[in-house]
Amino acid sequence: MPAEGRILKGIGGFYYVEVEGGRVYECRGRGIFRKDNEKLLVGDKVRISIIDEAASVGSVDELLPRKNRLIRPEAANVDQALLVFAFDRPRPNPVLLDRFLITLRRNDVPCVLIFNKKDLVDENTVNDMLCAYKDAVSDVRALCALEDSFKDTLKEILCGKISLLAGPSGVGKSTILNALCPAAEAATGEISRKLKRGKHTTRHSELFAIEGGGYIMDTPGFTALELTDIEADEVRGEYPEFEPYAAECRFLDCMHIKEPGCKVREAAVSGLIPRLRYDNYCAVYTELNDRKRY
Repeated sequence: MPAEGRILKGIGGFYYVEVEGGRVYECRGRGIFRKDNEKLLVGDKVRISIIDEAASVGSVDELLPRKNRLIRPEAANVDQALLVFAFDRPRPNPVLLDRFLITLRRNDVPCVLIFNKKDLVDENTVNDMLCAYKDAVSDVRALCALEDSFKDTLKEILCGKISLLAGPSGVGKSTILNALCPAAEAATGEISRKLKRGKHTTRHSELFAIEGGGYIMDTPGFTALELTDIEADEVRGEYPEFEPYAAECRFLDCMHIKEPGCKVREAAVSGLIPRLRYDNYCAVYTELNDRKRY
Protein backbone atom coordinates (compact mmCIF):
# COMPACT_ATOMS: atom_id res chain seq x y z
CA MET A 1 0.00 0.00 0.00
CA PRO A 2 1.56 3.36 -1.02
CA ALA A 3 1.74 6.41 1.22
CA GLU A 4 3.50 9.77 1.31
CA GLY A 5 5.50 11.01 4.25
CA ARG A 6 8.57 12.84 5.49
CA ILE A 7 11.90 11.39 6.60
CA LEU A 8 12.45 12.17 10.29
CA LYS A 9 15.85 10.52 10.57
CA GLY A 10 18.18 8.15 8.78
CA ILE A 11 20.54 5.75 10.56
CA GLY A 12 22.57 2.89 9.15
CA GLY A 13 20.64 2.65 5.88
CA PHE A 14 17.23 2.81 7.58
CA TYR A 15 14.90 5.78 7.11
CA TYR A 16 12.15 6.60 9.57
CA VAL A 17 9.23 8.10 7.65
CA GLU A 18 6.25 9.82 9.27
CA VAL A 19 3.02 9.64 7.26
CA GLU A 20 -0.24 11.51 7.71
CA GLY A 21 -1.68 10.70 11.12
CA GLY A 22 1.73 10.59 12.79
CA ARG A 23 2.63 6.95 12.29
CA VAL A 24 6.32 6.26 11.63
CA TYR A 25 7.56 3.47 9.36
CA GLU A 26 11.05 2.02 9.31
CA CYS A 27 12.08 1.90 5.66
CA ARG A 28 14.92 0.89 3.42
CA GLY A 29 15.58 2.85 0.25
CA ARG A 30 15.18 1.08 -3.07
CA GLY A 31 18.32 0.20 -4.99
CA ILE A 32 17.55 2.89 -7.57
CA PHE A 33 18.75 5.54 -5.13
CA ARG A 34 22.18 3.91 -4.86
CA LYS A 35 22.26 3.38 -8.63
CA ASP A 36 21.50 7.06 -9.27
CA ASN A 37 23.84 8.13 -6.44
CA GLU A 38 20.90 9.96 -4.84
CA LYS A 39 21.16 10.41 -1.09
CA LEU A 40 17.99 10.61 0.96
CA LEU A 41 18.05 13.37 3.56
CA VAL A 42 16.22 14.23 6.73
CA GLY A 43 13.31 16.46 5.75
CA ASP A 44 12.81 14.78 2.38
CA LYS A 45 9.24 14.13 1.31
CA VAL A 46 8.99 10.63 -0.10
CA ARG A 47 6.54 8.06 -1.39
CA ILE A 48 6.75 4.70 0.37
CA SER A 49 5.28 1.23 0.06
CA ILE A 50 4.08 -0.32 3.31
CA ILE A 51 5.43 -3.86 3.52
CA ASP A 52 4.27 -4.86 7.01
CA GLU A 53 1.56 -2.70 8.59
CA ALA A 54 1.71 -4.40 11.98
CA ALA A 55 5.48 -4.02 12.25
CA SER A 56 5.47 -0.52 10.69
CA VAL A 57 7.95 -1.55 8.00
CA GLY A 58 8.11 -0.15 4.47
CA SER A 59 10.37 0.84 1.62
CA VAL A 60 11.13 4.26 0.14
CA ASP A 61 10.12 4.12 -3.54
CA GLU A 62 10.30 7.73 -4.70
CA LEU A 63 11.89 11.00 -3.68
CA LEU A 64 9.47 13.88 -4.16
CA PRO A 65 10.68 17.31 -5.39
CA ARG A 66 12.75 19.28 -2.88
CA LYS A 67 12.18 22.87 -1.85
CA ASN A 68 15.87 23.20 -1.03
CA ARG A 69 18.89 21.17 0.00
CA LEU A 70 21.72 21.91 2.37
CA ILE A 71 24.98 20.00 2.07
CA ARG A 72 26.41 20.71 5.51
CA PRO A 73 24.52 20.21 7.68
CA GLU A 74 22.67 17.78 5.40
CA ALA A 75 18.97 18.60 5.29
CA ALA A 76 16.12 19.18 2.85
CA ASN A 77 12.89 21.20 2.65
CA VAL A 78 13.83 23.60 5.42
CA ASP A 79 11.59 26.66 5.97
CA GLN A 80 14.09 28.51 8.14
CA ALA A 81 17.23 28.05 10.17
CA LEU A 82 17.52 28.69 13.88
CA LEU A 83 21.22 29.49 14.06
CA VAL A 84 22.53 29.46 17.61
CA PHE A 85 25.76 30.99 18.86
CA ALA A 86 26.74 31.85 22.43
CA PHE A 87 27.91 35.18 23.80
CA ASP A 88 30.51 33.27 25.82
CA ARG A 89 31.60 29.75 26.78
CA PRO A 90 32.37 29.34 23.94
CA ARG A 91 32.96 32.85 22.66
CA PRO A 92 31.53 33.42 19.18
CA ASN A 93 33.70 33.06 16.10
CA PRO A 94 32.33 35.84 13.86
CA VAL A 95 33.88 34.49 10.65
CA LEU A 96 32.38 31.05 11.28
CA LEU A 97 29.03 32.73 11.95
CA ASP A 98 29.26 34.53 8.61
CA ARG A 99 30.10 31.27 6.85
CA PHE A 100 26.86 29.82 8.19
CA LEU A 101 24.92 32.90 7.06
CA ILE A 102 26.45 32.77 3.56
CA THR A 103 25.61 29.06 3.24
CA LEU A 104 22.02 29.62 4.31
CA ARG A 105 21.56 32.69 2.11
CA ARG A 106 22.87 30.87 -0.96
CA ASN A 107 20.36 28.09 -0.31
CA ASP A 108 17.48 30.57 0.12
CA VAL A 109 16.94 29.57 3.75
CA PRO A 110 15.80 32.48 5.97
CA CYS A 111 17.76 32.69 9.20
CA VAL A 112 16.75 33.53 12.76
CA LEU A 113 19.95 34.18 14.69
CA ILE A 114 19.95 33.37 18.39
CA PHE A 115 22.72 34.51 20.72
CA ASN A 116 22.43 32.34 23.81
CA LYS A 117 23.88 32.81 27.31
CA LYS A 118 23.23 36.54 27.52
CA ASP A 119 23.57 36.20 31.28
CA LEU A 120 27.33 35.78 30.83
CA VAL A 121 27.96 39.22 29.27
CA ASP A 122 27.06 42.84 29.88
CA GLU A 123 24.28 44.78 28.19
CA ASN A 124 26.66 46.67 25.89
CA THR A 125 28.01 43.41 24.45
CA VAL A 126 24.47 42.18 23.85
CA ASN A 127 23.44 45.38 22.07
CA ASP A 128 26.61 45.46 19.95
CA MET A 129 26.03 41.96 18.60
CA LEU A 130 22.33 42.53 17.94
CA CYS A 131 23.10 45.74 16.05
CA ALA A 132 25.86 44.08 14.04
CA TYR A 133 23.52 41.40 12.65
CA LYS A 134 20.10 43.06 12.57
CA ASP A 135 20.29 43.69 8.79
CA ALA A 136 21.96 40.37 7.98
CA VAL A 137 19.17 37.99 9.05
CA SER A 138 15.38 37.89 9.17
CA ASP A 139 15.44 38.09 12.99
CA VAL A 140 18.08 38.22 15.72
CA ARG A 141 17.48 37.61 19.44
CA ALA A 142 19.49 37.50 22.65
CA LEU A 143 18.28 34.76 24.98
CA CYS A 144 19.23 32.76 28.02
CA ALA A 145 18.19 29.12 27.80
CA LEU A 146 18.08 28.98 31.60
CA GLU A 147 15.20 31.48 31.76
CA ASP A 148 11.58 30.32 31.52
CA SER A 149 10.60 33.01 28.99
CA PHE A 150 12.92 31.77 26.23
CA LYS A 151 10.74 28.72 25.56
CA ASP A 152 7.66 30.74 24.64
CA THR A 153 9.76 33.08 22.49
CA LEU A 154 11.17 30.19 20.48
CA LYS A 155 7.80 28.47 20.08
CA GLU A 156 6.44 31.64 18.52
CA ILE A 157 9.34 31.74 16.06
CA LEU A 158 9.13 28.04 15.16
CA CYS A 159 5.37 27.41 15.09
CA GLY A 160 4.15 25.71 11.92
CA LYS A 161 7.56 25.57 10.23
CA ILE A 162 10.34 23.10 9.62
CA SER A 163 13.31 24.75 11.29
CA LEU A 164 16.93 23.71 11.13
CA LEU A 165 18.73 23.99 14.47
CA ALA A 166 22.35 24.75 13.63
CA GLY A 167 25.50 26.21 15.09
CA PRO A 168 28.79 25.14 16.64
CA SER A 169 29.05 22.76 19.56
CA GLY A 170 28.57 23.90 23.13
CA VAL A 171 26.31 26.89 22.48
CA GLY A 172 23.20 25.35 24.05
CA LYS A 173 21.45 23.67 21.11
CA SER A 174 20.75 20.49 23.06
CA THR A 175 19.39 22.49 25.99
CA ILE A 176 17.05 24.33 23.60
CA LEU A 177 15.97 21.08 21.97
CA ASN A 178 15.25 19.42 25.32
CA ALA A 179 13.08 22.36 26.36
CA LEU A 180 11.08 22.42 23.12
CA CYS A 181 10.89 18.65 22.61
CA PRO A 182 11.37 16.78 25.90
CA ALA A 183 10.82 13.46 24.13
CA ALA A 184 14.00 13.99 22.16
CA GLU A 185 16.04 13.37 25.31
CA ALA A 186 19.01 15.03 23.68
CA ALA A 187 22.22 14.72 25.63
CA THR A 188 23.42 18.05 26.92
CA GLY A 189 27.16 18.30 26.28
CA GLU A 190 29.67 19.64 28.70
CA ILE A 191 32.09 22.36 27.71
CA SER A 192 35.72 21.36 27.72
CA ARG A 193 37.31 23.44 30.48
CA LYS A 194 40.68 23.27 28.81
CA LEU A 195 39.66 24.30 25.27
CA LYS A 196 36.43 26.15 26.12
CA ARG A 197 34.84 24.40 23.15
CA GLY A 198 31.81 22.17 23.04
CA LYS A 199 31.93 18.42 22.73
CA HIS A 200 29.80 17.00 19.94
CA THR A 201 26.60 15.55 21.40
CA THR A 202 24.50 15.06 18.24
CA ARG A 203 25.64 12.31 15.88
CA HIS A 204 22.96 12.49 13.18
CA SER A 205 20.31 14.87 11.91
CA GLU A 206 16.76 14.27 13.12
CA LEU A 207 13.37 15.98 12.97
CA PHE A 208 11.41 16.40 16.20
CA ALA A 209 7.80 17.57 16.54
CA ILE A 210 7.31 20.78 18.52
CA GLU A 211 4.39 21.11 20.89
CA GLY A 212 1.90 23.42 19.20
CA GLY A 213 2.98 22.58 15.64
CA GLY A 214 6.09 22.51 13.51
CA TYR A 215 9.31 20.52 13.50
CA ILE A 216 12.83 21.31 14.55
CA MET A 217 15.76 19.55 12.93
CA ASP A 218 18.69 18.85 15.18
CA THR A 219 22.04 18.57 13.43
CA PRO A 220 25.59 17.71 14.43
CA GLY A 221 27.51 20.68 15.80
CA PHE A 222 30.38 22.11 13.84
CA THR A 223 33.48 24.04 14.82
CA ALA A 224 34.40 24.64 11.16
CA LEU A 225 32.39 25.21 8.03
CA GLU A 226 34.24 25.45 4.73
CA LEU A 227 32.69 27.36 1.85
CA THR A 228 33.19 25.15 -1.19
CA ASP A 229 30.62 26.37 -3.72
CA ILE A 230 31.38 30.08 -3.88
CA GLU A 231 34.14 32.16 -5.46
CA ALA A 232 35.80 35.13 -3.79
CA ASP A 233 34.20 37.66 -6.14
CA GLU A 234 30.73 36.36 -5.26
CA VAL A 235 31.01 36.94 -1.51
CA ARG A 236 30.15 40.66 -1.70
CA GLY A 237 26.66 39.72 -2.91
CA GLU A 238 26.00 37.76 0.30
CA TYR A 239 26.22 40.85 2.53
CA PRO A 240 22.88 42.69 2.22
CA GLU A 241 24.23 45.61 4.28
CA PHE A 242 26.52 46.50 1.36
CA GLU A 243 23.74 46.96 -1.20
CA PRO A 244 22.77 50.60 -0.46
CA TYR A 245 26.39 51.72 -0.91
CA ALA A 246 27.85 49.35 -3.53
CA ALA A 247 26.12 51.11 -6.45
CA GLU A 248 27.97 54.31 -5.54
CA CYS A 249 31.45 52.77 -5.70
CA ARG A 250 33.76 54.28 -8.32
CA PHE A 251 34.24 50.90 -10.02
CA LEU A 252 31.36 48.59 -10.99
CA ASP A 253 33.47 45.53 -10.15
CA CYS A 254 34.63 46.92 -6.79
CA MET A 255 35.49 44.15 -4.33
CA HIS A 256 35.29 46.59 -1.39
CA ILE A 257 38.76 45.69 -0.16
CA LYS A 258 41.26 48.39 -1.18
CA GLU A 259 39.86 50.00 -4.31
CA PRO A 260 39.80 53.83 -4.38
CA GLY A 261 36.38 55.42 -4.17
CA CYS A 262 34.83 52.41 -2.41
CA LYS A 263 31.66 53.62 -0.71
CA VAL A 264 31.18 50.31 1.13
CA ARG A 265 34.52 50.65 2.89
CA GLU A 266 33.75 54.28 3.68
CA ALA A 267 30.40 53.25 5.17
CA ALA A 268 32.15 50.68 7.35
CA VAL A 269 34.69 53.25 8.59
CA SER A 270 31.93 55.74 9.44
CA GLY A 271 29.79 53.11 11.19
CA LEU A 272 26.95 53.00 8.64
CA ILE A 273 27.85 49.36 8.06
CA PRO A 274 28.74 47.34 11.19
CA ARG A 275 32.53 47.13 11.30
CA LEU A 276 32.35 43.55 12.54
CA ARG A 277 30.46 42.47 9.43
CA TYR A 278 32.82 44.33 7.11
CA ASP A 279 35.88 42.78 8.79
CA ASN A 280 34.27 39.34 8.49
CA TYR A 281 33.67 39.96 4.79
CA CYS A 282 37.33 40.87 4.28
CA ALA A 283 38.43 37.70 6.08
CA VAL A 284 36.13 35.45 4.03
CA TYR A 285 37.08 37.18 0.76
CA THR A 286 40.80 36.85 1.50
CA GLU A 287 40.42 33.21 2.48
CA LEU A 288 38.61 32.33 -0.76
CA ASN A 289 40.92 34.46 -2.90
CA ASP A 290 43.99 32.75 -1.44
CA ARG A 291 42.41 29.34 -2.02
CA LYS A 292 41.80 30.19 -5.67
CA ARG A 293 45.42 31.31 -6.05
CA TYR A 294 46.75 27.96 -4.85
